[in-house]
Amino acid sequence: MLTFLAAAYADSVLVDEVAAQAERSTSADPEVGLRAVARLRRLAEQLEADQVAAARRAGWTWQDIALRLGVTKQTVHRKYRHREGRQ
Repeated sequence: MLTFLAAAYADSVLVDEVAAQAERSTSADPEVGLRAVARLRRLAEQLEADQVAAARRAGWTWQDIALRLGVTKQTVHRKYRHREGRQ
């Protein structure tokens, strides 16, 4: 139960940060906007990695995941295979 609560809290914090960075990305100040875009890129990578790991734990194949991400099976496998077994 504690793990579930911790995960739910982390998800909530992540959603809040995505919303905040999305708002900053429309700033008229290029410094603020570009920093926000860079942070959003890092957050998207983190979200993707978390979801790929969840899919693999749920028994999804690399092909199943690749189809949903719009990439090849080789691309997703190459990017995430090193994370297998780490959880």
